[in-house]
Amino acid sequence: MPQANAKLNAFPVFMRVEGEAVAIVGGGEAALAKARLVGQSSAVLRIIAQTAEAELLSFIAATGAVHVAAAYEAAHLEGAAMVFAASGDEALDRRVAEDARRLCIPVNAVDRPELCDFFTPALVNRAPVAIAIGTEGAGPVLAQMLRGRIDRMLSPSLGALATLAASFRGAAERLPKGTGRRRFWRDFFAGAPARAVEAGEFARAHDAAVELLVSDAPASGHIALVGAGPGAEDLLTLRAHRLLMEADVIVHDALVPEAIVAMGRRDAERLPVGKRKRCHSKSQEEINALLVELGREGKRVVRLKSGDPLVFGRAGEEMAALRDAGIAYEVVPGVTAAFAAAADFELPLTLRGVSSSLVFTTGHDLKGNSLPDWAKLAISGATVAVYMGRSVAAEVAGRLIEAGLSPDTAVAVVENASLGNRRRFHGTLADLPSLEARADLAGPVMTIIGDAVAGANFERSEPLAAHRHEDTASATAEGVEQ
Repeated sequence: MPQANAKLNAFPVFMRVEGEAVAIVGGGEAALAKARLVGQSSAVLRIIAQTAEAELLSFIAATGAVHVAAAYEAAHLEGAAMVFAASGDEALDRRVAEDARRLCIPVNAVDRPELCDFFTPALVNRAPVAIAIGTEGAGPVLAQMLRGRIDRMLSPSLGALATLAASFRGAAERLPKGTGRRRFWRDFFAGAPARAVEAGEFARAHDAAVELLVSDAPASGHIALVGAGPGAEDLLTLRAHRLLMEADVIVHDALVPEAIVAMGRRDAERLPVGKRKRCHSKSQEEINALLVELGREGKRVVRLKSGDPLVFGRAGEEMAALRDAGIAYEVVPGVTAAFAAAADFELPLTLRGVSSSLVFTTGHDLKGNSLPDWAKLAISGATVAVYMGRSVAAEVAGRLIEAGLSPDTAVAVVENASLGNRRRFHGTLADLPSLEARADLAGPVMTIIGDAVAGANFERSEPLAAHRHEDTASATAEGVEQ
């Protein structure tokens, strides 16, 4: 059983290697792996191998590493800061380890922990920031798995932000100790300078840091309009997850699953503002005002929207309100429901020779007296993805048939796209009105119409025609005839 006070047998340190030689003995895959690892530093690589595999030779040529193309001798290690025995030959690796110790150089022998003075970690590199993960050689695969998880959590721009921070250390030390200095660094790493660096705007980041130094006001708030995707947690983007982990407040829609909301910072305030049909907890104007208020309070806010915020997410109104109020914001795309539904059906939304255009719409676009322009695209072969169309399915079908789209046009319908409890239905445009009578469909429904739909995989879907409601179908037919 593990002990609560278990002690490390290997103490982690960071060794200075700038301009120092690091010797690697070996010419194969293990030597290449160590060369790539150490090559992330500013050390001078010295690779000792009488014969080397082609991939290692390519690495040497690309990086300028020193290649000692000779049989190994102890003299090849002299002056090195550390040594890696990576020949794959046990006798040679042991000899290298013994020679290194005699020269007082720390040595690592690949896959031979008993010969090691130190262990190489799995490395998350955001130079000058580095996170090293070690298991004392007990679980290299575990270390790699942990490295992958941590790597996903950290912004790719973290290193550039740390470099900028180093340039402000002297200025920050002139701030009063305690609250003032802590507030500067907190606002630096989580505020406008960090956001500007992530956007690649380094001059703006520098100016924002200078403004923090001279301003007594707390940092202004920031609103991220984030796409939560169609519902599956693993379809959330890495940037969306990072912002959720940093948020002070999460303002989320009703269709965003609790499992995704729960991926946010544990102590973040969570405000549901969901709007479902005939059930609005807040009007759009109230949501706009709430975001502005939170921004003025200096809060970091994630406005979490189902799918993509720019696809029927009313993000335009929220962005306009934030712009008018002078509140900083950004938009983080999400996987929109149409793409998730198409993936569930293995359905090509565009298909060479069949459909070269794609229309996103809602069923309510067909409720006016005149057909929208996209209806003409549908008739000419575009694939049409209809959001929020279950309650007007009969009208959608009737108007499109009236406009000239064939009743035999293929249709795919998905409830709860991307989730484990999704349901899939297939049929034709003539079958579509049956959706309105389906009281068992409680989740969001996505409908895809077009000739490209015929290329979908219907093996795990139910036929719409089996549930066709005769009264609805008859009413639709009469509507078409009129």
